[in-house]
Amino acid sequence: MIKLTFCLTRLPHLSREAFQDYWFKTHGPLVASVAETLQIRRYVQLHSLPAEASAALRASREAPGQYDGVAELWFDSLEALAANSERPEVRAAGALLLEDERRFIDLAKSPLWWGEEKPIVG
Repeated sequence: MIKLTFCLTRLPHLSREAFQDYWFKTHGPLVASVAETLQIRRYVQLHSLPAEASAALRASREAPGQYDGVAELWFDSLEALAANSERPEVRAAGALLLEDERRFIDLAKSPLWWGEEKPIVG
C-alpha cells in the first residue's frame, strides 16, 4: 500500500471552521462517491484544533504554523494507479475532485506527496 498525504491550507476568505465544515460535509462525500473508480482503499481527514491548542508545542520546537487539516488516502500501488489512470472515468473523477478542491483549499500552499508507511508502534 502507498499513501497520499495532503496538508491542507484553507483559502483566505474561509474561517478554519467553515473550511473544515465544507471539507467534511461536502468534499468528503464527494471523495467517497468516486472512491471505487479511483481505487481509493481508505480516506481519512485529520482536522486541526484551534491554533492555541498547539501553540506551546510548536514553540518548543520552533515549528511553523499549522495546517488546517491533513487528508490521507491509501492506494494499492503506484503501478496500479498508473494503470487505472488510463481510464476516462478516472480522469473525470480526478477533475471533479480538483474542481471542488479549488473552492476551499489554497492549493499553492498545500503540499502533498506519495509515501509508504513504516509502522513503529501499533
